[in-house]
Amino acid sequence: QAHLAESGGGLVQAGGSLRLSCTTSGRIFSSMGWFRQAPGKEREFVSATTWDMGTTYYADSVKGRFTISTDSAKNTVYLQMNSLKSEDTAVYYCVHAPIAQVMSRPTYWGQGTQVTVSS
Repeated sequence: QAHLAESGGGLVQAGGSLRLSCTTSGRIFSSMGWFRQAPGKEREFVSATTWDMGTTYYADSVKGRFTISTDSAKNTVYLQMNSLKSEDTAVYYCVHAPIAQVMSRPTYWGQGTQVTVSS
């Protein structure tokens, strides 16, 4: 079992930055990632990486603005979000899964952290 705990969400103006963090109680699988769900929309994939950051994935909507990274010693994954837009407003969920499943069928989910971007 792995328990994921996110932090770092909040309210920011458009064009600003936030960094989300997620720590897992157990490093069971090869990768970590992030999903998000905006009001009235389906949950969508945002980004994922292997622990060594040798393989990373980004949704087209965040490429060039968001950066995923890990600190293996701390069992933590980060999501640096720059140039935030109002459409980035969502609850962001941390996930933990094998790399082959992390974008489609993550095994473990965090409780979510709210990110609100004001225009």
